[in-house]
Amino acid sequence: MDDEFTFNSAGQIHELEMALAKSGDWTNSDMTCVIQKPELLSGFLKVVREQAQIVVVKHVVTCARRLFLRRLDSGWDEEKYWNCGTMGLEKRADGQLYVSGRKVERYLHPDQKDSGVIYSHKLREELADHPVLCTCVLDYLLRHTELIPEDWRSDYTFFWGTIFRDPNDRLYVACLYWNGRRWNWHCNWLGDSWYYNYSAACLARLPSGR
Repeated sequence: MDDEFTFNSAGQIHELEMALAKSGDWTNSDMTCVIQKPELLSGFLKVVREQAQIVVVKHVVTCARRLFLRRLDSGWDEEKYWNCGTMGLEKRADGQLYVSGRKVERYLHPDQKDSGVIYSHKLREELADHPVLCTCVLDYLLRHTELIPEDWRSDYTFFWGTIFRDPNDRLYVACLYWNGRRWNWHCNWLGDSWYYNYSAACLARLPSGR
């Protein structure tokens, strides 16, 4: 292709550096991210060619350990914590929640379907390779309930990315639920059974299965 891009001079590289300096507070970490994720440049190219638009994310969550613990009694701690990094949250026109561009799905194990039940530790093993969300997202949703999909009112949505340990060494997972008047949270003991309406908040899998 005759118009295929290549850097053909040091001056062109300098012009790009100047444009980046004017466009915002770019850092070396930002540039490393762009280099490691070429899909970002592919998306920007679509914007340049007026094939897409940039939407500014208004809701940003930065995961931090022990964030949810302030809601729990003294003596509780985190047994397991999956750091999801920094994520953008949005509720799209379809009424569903998206995290970093991926739809949040509420997973049910086959044993839970059709009014079924599953032992909690079996479900925990099953979820080990699922992209489950941590309680940083739950904490944010409790403060921004306008982001919660309406159809979540029918179930308890658990955030398996964080597992808590109470002062008696029992393990718990926190969930989001509608109590009939407002959104609330609860911690369920991992010694309990998980019923048909106890779903797990997971990111939709990418085509590669991740």
